[in-house]
Amino acid sequence: MLRLITSQQFLIRTLQTLFPAAALMASACYAQSSSASLKSGESVYQSVCLNCHAQAVDNAPKFGDKKIWAPLIEEGQAILTSHAWVGVRKMPPKGGKADLSQEEFARAVAYMARAAGGDWSDPDADMMKKIRHEEEKRLKDLKKGKD
Repeated sequence: MLRLITSQQFLIRTLQTLFPAAALMASACYAQSSSASLKSGESVYQSVCLNCHAQAVDNAPKFGDKKIWAPLIEEGQAILTSHAWVGVRKMPPKGGKADLSQEEFARAVAYMARAAGGDWSDPDADMMKKIRHEEEKRLKDLKKGKD
């Protein structure tokens, strides 16, 4: 079976064979550039979240509504993002978009929180680690029957 690879993967594999130290540097550069290729929070909101959050469908917190978002923002970025990521109330996991990355999802949540007065930045590596940790806790709670 023929498997297609990206030009970055080809470059890294070639360098691994010829120059192992250079391959490590190329891998690091590729990892840094992949973050830049992620969709912005606004882009994800427009393509995924807007359908429910623009009109508060099924009581989704309405985009930009400071009163509705205030208690959610108080929960904190890691908790709110992780709970929404696994699904909460009538919201399906990943906002219903199975191929959405967790970082792109987190950017969309931060974008919506900022629109409602929150002072949240797009998640960096440390915040993503906290979000993943909260996700694990949330999934354990859900398995135990806690809401």
